[in-house]
Amino acid sequence: MKKVIQWMEESHRWLHLLLGMAFGIFANGLYCAIYGGVGVAGALEFKDGQWGGKPDVIDFVLTFAGTLAGYGIRAFVLKLIWLWS
Repeated sequence: MKKVIQWMEESHRWLHLLLGMAFGIFANGLYCAIYGGVGVAGALEFKDGQWGGKPDVIDFVLTFAGTLAGYGIRAFVLKLIWLWS
């Protein structure tokens, strides 16, 4: 578990995952989540390259995976609300 935490702390990977999830939760549809997630992840990696760092594929994948996970959470919660009403 300690290695996973250290790996997530490299390059603020946990932040990429968390902010991707926030984006996915507020996405209006799956189409929006996919294209928006790719756009946000690409923009973050472009920013890293412009500020003298190097783009990291793992950060890109974590941001996109967070977006899909966030959209999945949103869809699940909305489905539960629909079933309860």
